[in-house]
Amino acid sequence: MSATATEELDGRSLRAAQKRKRRRRTVLDAALRVFSAKGYHQTRVADIIEEASIARGTFYLYFDSKNAIFHELLDLLLERIHENMIGVDLEPGAPPVRDQILATVRSVLGSFREDPALAKFVLREAVGIDEAVDEKLHGFYSQLHDWLSMSLANGQRIGFIRPLDTEPVAWLILGSVKQLVQRVLEEDEVDLDHLSRVLLDFNLQGIMHAAPG
Repeated sequence: MSATATEELDGRSLRAAQKRKRRRRTVLDAALRVFSAKGYHQTRVADIIEEASIARGTFYLYFDSKNAIFHELLDLLLERIHENMIGVDLEPGAPPVRDQILATVRSVLGSFREDPALAKFVLREAVGIDEAVDEKLHGFYSQLHDWLSMSLANGQRIGFIRPLDTEPVAWLILGSVKQLVQRVLEEDEVDLDHLSRVLLDFNLQGIMHAAPG
């Protein structure tokens, strides 16, 4: 096969792959709209097909059930959150540790605002869908906890965090983040910079004045 023919074949393959990706995304977006309006359990595959304006056979080219769609939507949200979890750079010349942590908090909260419909639906509907979803969520929160616990331990090592039991404290921080996320999703307009600072100040300094002397 000539180089030109190979390039043409590669071009067609790339365009076909991009078309499949767009069509798959169309189905996901349609499913999210229906899920958000009717709820997961009340949604039928036929509803998604109608919303996406596709044939039934086309739907099953990409997904074998509405449960498979839910898992992919959940994976999209969890992946987005993971991408915004940034470690602290301790190299010379790096920004102050507090500023780096604030940037991470802002990024994580912002990840829920990138697609509020997706975040609201997943957080509202995820628990109890099936054992696989529960296991995936449990694993995700466990990873977040371990990451927070490790970060606290590293903060102690460099003298940024006072001595404390990192395991339960990591769960407490995670709980405060989850509650604030609910607020972020409930409000049409939120000041993420302000909320990020409040969350960081609360978890680093608590609510009491420093002890005198």
